[in-house]
Amino acid sequence: MAEVASVAPTKAAPAPVKAVKAGKKTATKHKKAEPSVSDFIVKAVSASKERSGVSLATLKKALAAGSYDVEKNNCCINTAVKSLVSKETLLQTKGLGASGSFKLNKKVAEAKDKAAKKTAPKPKKPAVKKAAPKKAPAKKPTTKKAATKSLKKAKKPAAKKAATKSPRK
Repeated sequence: MAEVASVAPTKAAPAPVKAVKAGKKTATKHKKAEPSVSDFIVKAVSASKERSGVSLATLKKALAAGSYDVEKNNCCINTAVKSLVSKETLLQTKGLGASGSFKLNKKVAEAKDKAAKKTAPKPKKPAVKKAAPKKAPAKKPTTKKAATKSLKKAKKPAAKKAATKSPRK
């Protein structure tokens, strides 16, 4: 134990702990190409023609039929249903929370369809570019006197334009 106490830490020891390996890259999250759970739920509810809405159990059966792992993602389904109800995309006809029956809110669905139609990009025709005629470079006056004369000439027509305005009656 005396040996441990006699060894003093050096300043170089903490440096390797702080250093990050050059070969490692930070993990980046990529968005999945498949649609989210809420998209699946909205499609399943819109496909249903029940007047009173779709129960949660029926909704989960529809998702399982659409090759979605319901048992593994049960919590995700419940939170997605709750968020869709809070966003008023779904209307809850019976029950509280994630339980009960749900149907699609027609007002929100129509508003989203109209917004999607307005924001849809229209195909643009490529603009035909015409070659602009090349202008000859303007000649600069050689002396200062000539430059001041040209400025005075340019100011005179502007003054005449202001004088020609008719007074208000």
